[in-house]
Amino acid sequence: MSRKASAPGPFDLLADYERRSLEHVAGLPEQLDAPGLWRGVGYRVGARRLASGFDEVREILPLPQITPVPGAQPWMLGVANVRGNLLPIVDLKQFLEGERTVLHESQRCLLVRQPGGDVAVLIDELFGQRSFTEPQKVADLQAAEDPLYQGRYAHFVDVAYRVDEQPWGIFSLDRLARTPEFRQAAG
Repeated sequence: MSRKASAPGPFDLLADYERRSLEHVAGLPEQLDAPGLWRGVGYRVGARRLASGFDEVREILPLPQITPVPGAQPWMLGVANVRGNLLPIVDLKQFLEGERTVLHESQRCLLVRQPGGDVAVLIDELFGQRSFTEPQKVADLQAAEDPLYQGRYAHFVDVAYRVDEQPWGIFSLDRLARTPEFRQAAG
């Protein structure tokens, strides 16, 4: 009597799919756990290119319909109903630079966990996944004369990388969410 091999389960199929898809990403499989490799979500706020760790970005959302909140800080755009939950929407550029972001349909929000509930921060442009290596790291942020390391950005950027002469600041969304001024959006 011969036994028939059982069909692979859903987990086995997903693991096989992941293994096969990684085989086709040029140069990436062997670097996934490489020492000194940093990976996260890349985006633009104003003229600055930033990235935040995958562990800090819960979700990326299209710009939802926003209802203004009277008496809130100017950078607090309002609230939006996202899957039945009211979510505060913050203009990150206005919070950091004092200049309002020009809204457009293709804009995205990064959903960030903060004590007391999630918040969505509006960004100008989403670049998607970014990876940086140790040789690309900027050695001394204080000596860098790029605006990325000046003003309010300096409170949230401790590490930066340079790729093709373009600086990328690693922006701490966790630190932003714990900042008292950010948490007190009421005017």
